[in-house]
Amino acid sequence: MRKLIALALLAGLAALAALTALPADAKVPGPTGRIAFDRFDPALDDNVTYTANPDGSDVQPLLPGYTSASPHWSPDGSQIAVTAACTDGEENCAATIVNPDTGSFRQLKMPDPNLFTACFVWSPDGQRLACEGGNDSDSSVNGVYTIRSSDGGGLTRLTNAGGGWDFPLDYSPDGTKIVFGRFDVPGRPEKVNSALFVVPVAGGSARRISPWGFADNQGSWSPDGTKIAFEHFGSLFVVRPDGTGLAKIPLAIDGRSRAGDFAWSPDGTRIVFLLFTRTGPRSFQEGIATANADGSNVRRLTNSPTFDHQADWGPHPLTP
Repeated sequence: MRKLIALALLAGLAALAALTALPADAKVPGPTGRIAFDRFDPALDDNVTYTANPDGSDVQPLLPGYTSASPHWSPDGSQIAVTAACTDGEENCAATIVNPDTGSFRQLKMPDPNLFTACFVWSPDGQRLACEGGNDSDSSVNGVYTIRSSDGGGLTRLTNAGGGWDFPLDYSPDGTKIVFGRFDVPGRPEKVNSALFVVPVAGGSARRISPWGFADNQGSWSPDGTKIAFEHFGSLFVVRPDGTGLAKIPLAIDGRSRAGDFAWSPDGTRIVFLLFTRTGPRSFQEGIATANADGSNVRRLTNSPTFDHQADWGPHPLTP
């Protein structure tokens, strides 16, 4: 079976210049706490997840001894959902939910053996996870689904990708809608075959909110519900949930730098993102950075020798 976008990206992280971004979880208003992010480990040829304070201090592995990716804080900051291999040796884990304080975790199995589901986007009440679902042999099932975060049951379909792939990005803070990216749309040129959409959780038609060509597996709904932040060709854009007000937000970075993986802080005043800066023909500096919501006051938090990315900002209390 074709690996889904969320898992296929794990094998392609060495292509740093692509800056492929992944989604962030629902940002309900709350205190600004710790940041979770992935670091590519060349020895493992995979990702390892870490957490850190928003000044870059106290970097701690989330799941020592395990590879994992695409971390997303639960709305109350007590758990992190990641994609990770099943510890029982099977390949049917939809989500791994980790307690960042103890390292204990539980794994939710995919509810339908004929549907590959990768689930990591929390609903604002913490009761459900949004998933990318699909099957290489039957594209009619491709779309956005949700499951219960308690036991992985209650599989519910929200969208039909129409032969492409739908990738859930974020819930609205009130929990009534999901923003998602639609990719590989049949009949469209490669450079314009993706766009952002919003769909009601209760059911109904999806509405496109960005021009075609504006979607990079990433999007973060602001805690006040008024706008959605996303990356386009290494720059920060925002758009209102109804598709109006599309605007580029200038980041205080130089022309050698690109950015991606944008996510709001829980208090809505700042953003966290991947910052990639070329320092020479074959050298670069990259890591996790933060900025004010207007793009000012950029601060680099990490400088990895490999690739720090997929950052998400949660309300978990800071550590001394």
